Amino acid sequence: MSDIKFGTDGWRGRIADDYTFANLRRCAQGFAGYIRAIDPHGAVVVGYDRRFLAEHFAAAAAEVLAGNGLHVYLTPTATPTPVISYGVTVKNALGAVNVTASHNPPEDCGFKVRDAHGGAVDPEGLAQIESLIPPADEPDAVLRLPLSEAIDQGKVEMFDAKPAYLAHLAGLIDVEPIRQAGLKVVVDNMWGNGAGWLSEILDGGRTEIVEVHAARNPIFPEMKRPEPIPPNIDAGLAVGRKLGADAVCILDGDADRCGFGDEHGEFIDQLRVFGLLAYYMLEIRGERGPIVKTLSTTSMLDKLGRLYDVPVVHTGVGFKYVAPAMLEHDALIGGEESGGYAFRGHVPERDGILANLYLLDFMVRTGKTPTQLLDALFAKVGAHFYDRIDTRLSGEEMKAEAKARLDAAKPEEMTLGGHKVVEKVTTDGYKFVMDEGGWLLVRFSGTEPLIRVYTETTDEAAVQAILADGLRLAGID
Repeated sequence: MSDIKFGTDGWRGRIADDYTFANLRRCAQGFAGYIRAIDPHGAVVVGYDRRFLAEHFAAAAAEVLAGNGLHVYLTPTATPTPVISYGVTVKNALGAVNVTASHNPPEDCGFKVRDAHGGAVDPEGLAQIESLIPPADEPDAVLRLPLSEAIDQGKVEMFDAKPAYLAHLAGLIDVEPIRQAGLKVVVDNMWGNGAGWLSEILDGGRTEIVEVHAARNPIFPEMKRPEPIPPNIDAGLAVGRKLGADAVCILDGDADRCGFGDEHGEFIDQLRVFGLLAYYMLEIRGERGPIVKTLSTTSMLDKLGRLYDVPVVHTGVGFKYVAPAMLEHDALIGGEESGGYAFRGHVPERDGILANLYLLDFMVRTGKTPTQLLDALFAKVGAHFYDRIDTRLSGEEMKAEAKARLDAAKPEEMTLGGHKVVEKVTTDGYKFVMDEGGWLLVRFSGTEPLIRVYTETTDEAAVQAILADGLRLAGID
């Protein structure tokens, strides 16, 4: 068993603690073994974000992959995750390594892996990669070819994935009406890889794009982490209010997640955004097809599925479940509670750039403000209210105690926020469905030592009481 554990989306660790060059090379060796089992001379895309040393970690991964006889396409600059993922399909590669910790705190870095579709590797594949990581005391098991030699030998090739991605995007959405709409849009890049992308895509018309947090700054000032939820997005939303923006588009650290603010500079939570995107696809674009959702996201999707007669597929949390389900069902849209949404005709991967463009297109096609769009959605499915509390685990004992309490919880004896519990679902975490159709989910993070408590309910007044009951249920005061 490796000491390096792959979570929901690969491996993440603290820089200079467990996330070291030696451990990253071990991970790259494990991934090389996984790819070589498919084709010993296959190709892999390698990209990275703007975190501390990310470009050097990516170069180290490229050296190992090339040392194993694989052809490596290495991005020359920090590149959004969805662009790297699309690059896999452009180069007919067998997968990708992305050096990013996405929305994690600034002291972390990560090792995301992608499959030949550009999507997240499924759980079985992640387990296989993990099993192929050599032990720390066997450094000779890691094969390396110095980057300069690999480039000279043609085994590592610099690859700008941007032109092909932008050309593909033009086939998914006509941005000219957005360019000419005369909107004022604030874009909060959260110091990440998405900086400059929406400005370039929407340049040349009457719409004004104002970017904030667009420089590279690995300590992520004005936020705890580049995760597109409050309080991290408060500074960006304040700029939207100050400038009287029509909307605030938010991209997380690697630009695969989407956040959104309305015309008042107020945050629209990620469950409501998922509902809006699905409604836009079904009602405005007139498309049909299955919806894939994780159990931690909105029940509005189930209601839309019934209204538009499309199936809704439920999965565990993470795109390692969503991506395979999207491919299996040829899904119209797929997503999760974290603000990650994927779309048919694209790679089965979260794309914050495209999601924000679709939301702006929704505004332009209807002539409605974001709050008016929410009103239209709620007229269809009713108002839904959501919140989440994350608590850091102090150790395995705390996790074990919480798990034991949740295992023992009997739904027939429970109420949450005054609502009777009618069902307990343990597909991924502990989900308690309430009599008014709402739910509470208690789940251990797959990427950090956190326990997350989420709720969505139609009873706005009960949100905080439900969360408080959920914390007590897990033994957290």
